[in-house]
Amino acid sequence: MEQKIKEFPAFKVNGFIMLAVVVSLILIGFWYLVSSVQGLEAILVRGLKVTDFIIGGEDSVAELVAWLAATLLVVVIPSLSGFFVVEPNQAVVLVLFGKYVGSVRSSGFWWTNPFVSKQKISLRVRNFNSKIIKVNDAEGSPIEIAAVVVWQVFDSAKSKFAVDDYSEFVAIQSETAIRSLAIRYPYDSSDETNTPSLRGIPDEIAHALQKELQARLEVTGVEVIEARLSHLAYAPEIAQVMLRRQQAKALIDARRQIVEGAVGMVNEALNRLATEQMVNLDDERKASMINNLLVVLTSEQTAQPVINAGTLYN
Repeated sequence: MEQKIKEFPAFKVNGFIMLAVVVSLILIGFWYLVSSVQGLEAILVRGLKVTDFIIGGEDSVAELVAWLAATLLVVVIPSLSGFFVVEPNQAVVLVLFGKYVGSVRSSGFWWTNPFVSKQKISLRVRNFNSKIIKVNDAEGSPIEIAAVVVWQVFDSAKSKFAVDDYSEFVAIQSETAIRSLAIRYPYDSSDETNTPSLRGIPDEIAHALQKELQARLEVTGVEVIEARLSHLAYAPEIAQVMLRRQQAKALIDARRQIVEGAVGMVNEALNRLATEQMVNLDDERKASMINNLLVVLTSEQTAQPVINAGTLYN
């Protein structure tokens, strides 16, 4: 089984220090090369043979210096590819001959092994706005749902090597998580059942979506900062029916509240009449009074009933 790759710091050296060293070595190499070329020209002018280098002498030293200068330049110049820049909120993944050798997160100018390949990974916070998805809720009603996901990379090695394209992976898994969430909850629930619903508990739904997304995206080294529904509605084919249903429910709830308030007001009125002994009402006249008061209090239009409170004298 292949071992999972996790991010760890890579070898790096301050780029300005290494730049000074490399430039110095290049200048020294060029100086030795120019000096050795001048020495070789002097050899040719005097007409010396190549065997003088084998025998020894100052002319052979000049030729040796030429070889050393050329070797120095050949070794030092490729090291220039080891320089790289890391911007804020960015990581550079280093790979040497197919092997991951670490990541650099510190912003600045750096130098590392010139033979490594470098891949930049953004660590900035990003938003993903999902498309509006049509799905059936827990009760089988077709609904439209969408969400916005705020995320960022926290492990550059996983993001680079765990999947082909971590941005596309985030998009696909986000839509999958939204579908999975929608089929577990109804769009709405009645007050009697008190069942958790997509519309009734938005904070809990957002937390559940974030938790499920984090579990799906952990393999890619992505952290889900926030996930929240951005669109929630019934599908167009049942939207009008559900709207009438909601209006009927709202009307019933309003009527119930009006009746409860009216009964309370009538009860308070009868208790006050009995307590202050303003008038004595028999059961028949009490019933008539209650009926008339309820008509007045619950009527949608202004009512003017004749209230019979009985007679003062028997």
